Amino acid sequence: MFAIVRDGSMQFRAEKGATIRLAYRKDAEPGATLTLDQVLLVGDGGEFTVGTPTVKGATVTARVAGMTKGPKLIVYRYRRRKNSDKKRGHREKFTDVVVETISAGSK
Repeated sequence: MFAIVRDGSMQFRAEKGATIRLAYRKDAEPGATLTLDQVLLVGDGGEFTVGTPTVKGATVTARVAGMTKGPKLIVYRYRRRKNSDKKRGHREKFTDVVVETISAGSK
């Protein structure tokens, strides 16, 4: 069984036991439980339940595994012939969760 879940502006495929890298949540501590209720699609074998826009009553329960940082991104801008350049970089923070259960809700 799998589900397509929306978190913020991104969508993820969730399967039991899979690790998903969500956007950073400041208040989530390792070991805490998150309930993702914006489930767009639930699939079980060859059967699919597609929501309009979400599947009614469907939820995905996940346990917070920890916080991580993504790869370092370098942003370099310059203007030719103007002696002007700018180099900046950042690392985005993520919250890693492990999917525990997927509830299909009503059909």
